[in-house]
Amino acid sequence: MGRVDGKVALVTGGGSGLGAEACRVLAAEGALVVVSDVNEKAAQALADTIGDRAVALRHDVASEDDWISVMKSIEDTHGRLDILVNNAGVVLNADVEDTSLEKYRWVNSVMSDGVFLGCKHAIPLMNKGEGGSIVNMSSTGALLGYPIFFAYSAAKGAVRALTKSVAVMCQEKGYAIRCNSVHPGAIETPMVQTAEGREAKDIPAEGILPPGSPGHPRDIAMMVLYLASDESRLVTGAEMVVDNGVTIRPF
Repeated sequence: MGRVDGKVALVTGGGSGLGAEACRVLAAEGALVVVSDVNEKAAQALADTIGDRAVALRHDVASEDDWISVMKSIEDTHGRLDILVNNAGVVLNADVEDTSLEKYRWVNSVMSDGVFLGCKHAIPLMNKGEGGSIVNMSSTGALLGYPIFFAYSAAKGAVRALTKSVAVMCQEKGYAIRCNSVHPGAIETPMVQTAEGREAKDIPAEGILPPGSPGHPRDIAMMVLYLASDESRLVTGAEMVVDNGVTIRPF
């Protein structure tokens, strides 16, 4: 049996980068994966490569109507939701002085509002089944100061705090739902390449990496898999930092 055998998972922003790798790993470990993305073609292309363990849905995570529609589709088609990976994200290269209110609200609408809406609408469906696991993608940007990614860091900081509130609420209400945040450091993804204006680097998916080296999307997907599985049954409200030691350095 796979580590998430028989579970139904929704991964937002699943068409590329960290989300795509999480979809591949969850499907390989037995989950039925709903690949959701505002880029419907990317979501469908990934679902096609995974095969019969994946379906694709167009999904704008900043839209509450989209969240309601996606949850209804999952319930009508699969009857349950066991895993939610709130992964969809955008990035803006600008410090606080150069960030317009419009752009700040746009970044936060995707990564802060989107996570809020995901938790809000996933919890009732998870409660109709046996509970579940919510994995919210935050960042080391929520733990350190990155001036050039001001709005991004602000949104990821909101995700960090929101996660803990959801985790405690679920426990207080007796819900069998865990909620944790994952905090990647530098991971080689198309979004990072675009933000840094460079070509892709060749990062191996396995083996030992030099200290501080960027990681591969699989490094994050394996953490998502752990949190999604019953192996992490005592883990809730936690900040899982996956950064090759960058945040523990005294310099």
